[in-house]
Amino acid sequence: MSPVIEEHARARLITDGPLTRPVPVDLRYDPADERRTVHIGLPDGTDWAFGRDLLERGLRTPIERGAVRVWPCGRTQLIVELHSTDGVEVFQFEIRTLIRFLARTRTQTPAASPDTDRTPQPPSRTTRPDTPSRTARPDKSAEQEEGATQERGAQPAHG
Repeated sequence: MSPVIEEHARARLITDGPLTRPVPVDLRYDPADERRTVHIGLPDGTDWAFGRDLLERGLRTPIERGAVRVWPCGRTQLIVELHSTDGVEVFQFEIRTLIRFLARTRTQTPAASPDTDRTPQPPSRTTRPDTPSRTARPDKSAEQEEGATQERGAQPAHG
């Protein structure tokens, strides 16, 4: 069994106000998942899951799938916009961070069926109820995270 790939990264939370603020995010990929799903864990305990191909394509061109929109912003930034019933969150990532993460996911992916041979999965959003506020998020083992995660509802695919 291949190990789960996790990377702690920083993104900038884009707000309506004049200032953006850096926030820690967790990028995660489990090569055993046949759907080739990446997870972005946010500081408030929310975990967004969507196809790796969405992130890869968003590095080159704007793309939307369900509640997630991704597009390049200049040569060095990528915007990820997440829609839920709670509102919209917009994050700005350094492209090199995501390229490094995606490269690591490709080395762990079985070559049996490429991403393009499957139907894209709609994004989903889950929330860990035992996670503290946005300002502090203690590290948890993968077993603790899996046990504490509950489905909050998948976002419908558009188009």
